[in-house]
Amino acid sequence: MVLSLGQQPYPETFTAMRAFTESRQRGSRDEIWLLQHPSVFTLGQAGKPEHLLAPGDIPVVQSNRGGQVTYHGPGQLVAYVMLDLQGRGYGIRSLVTRMENALIACMADFGITASARQDAPGVYLDDGRKLASLGLRVSRGFCYHGLALNVAMNLEPFQRINPCGHAGLQVAQLSEIGGPKTVIDAEHSLIPHLRDFLYAPD
Repeated sequence: MVLSLGQQPYPETFTAMRAFTESRQRGSRDEIWLLQHPSVFTLGQAGKPEHLLAPGDIPVVQSNRGGQVTYHGPGQLVAYVMLDLQGRGYGIRSLVTRMENALIACMADFGITASARQDAPGVYLDDGRKLASLGLRVSRGFCYHGLALNVAMNLEPFQRINPCGHAGLQVAQLSEIGGPKTVIDAEHSLIPHLRDFLYAPD
């Protein structure tokens, strides 16, 4: 089931997807939540506070996903994938690859060449700028959290952090490189690719 939820506060969404995952049973229906968040920095479970350089008036929320610090804000498409990995027969490494490949295929729809990196999950342009971040958690064979794709947003807050723990990492967004100008348009393109890659047999 794919749900388009509009703009939702991060803390409430985090609580809701964790509750959904912890109450699941084998065979229950997977869900993908597509949404945007008001401006917020989130710090992964092992995130280091020193990667928060100057958060200013943007709130910082501790999360239990993997990864370091990232920024969410209006104009960024967030997809939370709540899947029964054990039931589907593949693990977290395969999930990361599938999500990256779905994003890369989505970028190709707009004539944008993007790729993954072995040393840092996510999707990048050839010039090294990052277009999308990934952060996940697995509990009892179920996963939650997901990906964040920069579409048409204010990128300035990324300068207040070391994005994903990498000092000097530059970010990019679709609206400035020939991609869609709205989150809804990006969402419509990404959904079929997520379905194709996440639900394909291993």
